[in-house]
Amino acid sequence: MLDFVALGILVFAAVTIFYLIIVIHDIPYEIAVHRNHPHQDAIHVAGWISLFTLHAIWPFLWIWATLYREDRGWGFATTQAEHGDTAPLAHRLAALEERLIQLEQQSGAGAAKDGQPAQPGTEV
Repeated sequence: MLDFVALGILVFAAVTIFYLIIVIHDIPYEIAVHRNHPHQDAIHVAGWISLFTLHAIWPFLWIWATLYREDRGWGFATTQAEHGDTAPLAHRLAALEERLIQLEQQSGAGAAKDGQPAQPGTEV
């Protein structure tokens, strides 16, 4: 009778360990689904491949899955709040564009005065 109890415990332990390995390998995919990651399918496939590599790539999948968040993307872009108001930069850009248009018009007028058509890219 004790032989059958030991066999039952052994089978239960083997099935439980097998199930836990499957659940653990799927954690990066679940993180990717929760974060609405654009590479969910790739992370899921790589998770299955990590079973064959004895989970050697699994930590990298975890990092890959946690890098992306839907509210801030990959997290590498800077936001306007980090750098303050950008109005002065927009004003300077508009002034530079206006100055460029004036210089192009002057360049075109000067070349037309000489009897030659204005060539793009030439200095005045």
